[in-house]
Amino acid sequence: MRHETVIAPSGTPVASSALLDRWASHDWRDGLRLDNLLPMDRLSVRTLNSTYEIVVVTPSTAEVVVRGGAFFPTFVRARLAGASLGGSFLKLHAIHVGFRMELLSESQSIITSAVQAITIGRSDPVM
Repeated sequence: MRHETVIAPSGTPVASSALLDRWASHDWRDGLRLDNLLPMDRLSVRTLNSTYEIVVVTPSTAEVVVRGGAFFPTFVRARLAGASLGGSFLKLHAIHVGFRMELLSESQSIITSAVQAITIGRSDPVM
């Protein structure tokens, strides 16, 4: 999503990506939704400032365990709220390149720097 500035009707400059029509028409193929993954799938998410290891626990509710960055030195249970630009719009239970991850852990909301790359490791099928 391009990050250009436009002037809102109030006269306030805002990122064009913060406008609903731009958000709704964005091509969302550069990321993933947790409910499309399997339990125990592993993700490596590199952001501008850190790398996060994420293991999917319950895809339908976006429950994960996560390690990485300043807030998660060891694996902790969390819920992936979604992808955002740090504003009011949130792509629920998703991770997208160029967007920030929003994670909820122990009633604390953590917003990462912008995602640079996502790697998926599939869980082994059960025999």
